[in-house]
Amino acid sequence: MARLVAMQRQTQPSLSLLPSSLSDFNGTRLHSQVQCKRRVWQTKGALQVSASSFKNILIMGGTRFIGVFLSRLLVKEGHKVTLFTRGKAPITQQLPGESDQDYAEFSSKVLHLKGDRKDFEFVKTSLAAKGFDVVYDINGREAVEVEPILDALPKLEQFIYCSSAGVYLKSDLLPHSEKDAVDPKSRHKGKLETESLLESKGVNWTSIRPVYIYGPLNYNPVEEWFFHRLKAGRPIPIPNSGIQITQLGHVKDLAKAFVEVLGNDKASQQVFNISGEKYVTFDGLARACAKAAGFPEPDIVHYNPKEFDFGKKKAFPFRDQHFFASIDKARHVLGWEPEFDLVEGLADSYNLDFGRGTYRKEADFSTDDLILGKSLVLQA
Repeated sequence: MARLVAMQRQTQPSLSLLPSSLSDFNGTRLHSQVQCKRRVWQTKGALQVSASSFKNILIMGGTRFIGVFLSRLLVKEGHKVTLFTRGKAPITQQLPGESDQDYAEFSSKVLHLKGDRKDFEFVKTSLAAKGFDVVYDINGREAVEVEPILDALPKLEQFIYCSSAGVYLKSDLLPHSEKDAVDPKSRHKGKLETESLLESKGVNWTSIRPVYIYGPLNYNPVEEWFFHRLKAGRPIPIPNSGIQITQLGHVKDLAKAFVEVLGNDKASQQVFNISGEKYVTFDGLARACAKAAGFPEPDIVHYNPKEFDFGKKKAFPFRDQHFFASIDKARHVLGWEPEFDLVEGLADSYNLDFGRGTYRKEADFSTDDLILGKSLVLQA
């Protein structure tokens, strides 16, 4: 009987959004807050820079997602910005909603250094010739990829690294804080080793640990996974109870945090969690995506993943556990605040990307069909 109940479709609301302080959650207040707003991206809270603080900045990566927004903020503030990529994708692209004038100004100022970061000798010689002041490493995964950069730039003023909250050891005590134990066996161990390398080299470094990132141009199937199913009018299969709590942060808020640590003495040799203010359940995320995109209340189906063999396919885009982190340190030390709440952030992503017919991956409902086929049999 319990198995039959677990497979039934859920239509009634359950816990969706949670404040960062769980004790002050108020369900009534929540429903009044979850109103879909439309926000045009502005660089609110941007650093005020003087001519003497303009930096020669290298971004490792920068043409796919995070770096697209970060590079625009840095260029707008007057920094000289170079993107290091393999040159397989266009160096710049006009963003939805970006004016022709703004795009022309940005694309005329951003520079490009073509190369493979795994060609360590090329990295050393090319970077040494440029003499960059600051490096943003957005796509680094292994410490061995970072060491040549440090060797090439002995006078480097700051190395700012994109790590991951995935480095934390799974725990019953949440949210994760920057002081929590880390997991040396996690799939992000290369990022942990990079943080250790930076500390051992004695350089001025800062590491940012995002949780799940979402927003326009997202190449990971986070919100896109839900949008595909909502657009197709399909039920949304969610593992187990659906009350697993997670956390998403908007890419534009993340880009702003990366700018906040630039030249900031308080960020020296520090780690910061960066994400959204609220936590959300899996079921709540499905409903938030529907609300943001203007779809009806979603039909949610819960299932037990242990009853299925999906092969190498991933049936759900999130880890099936509670996973969220405190952003208090970034707020108190940096004065950084996320501008997007979850629903308006999802609306921004939908309106500037998926809602325009652009997405990174085609819909694949094969695992859904396995789940829904079994669900229908059990309900018959």
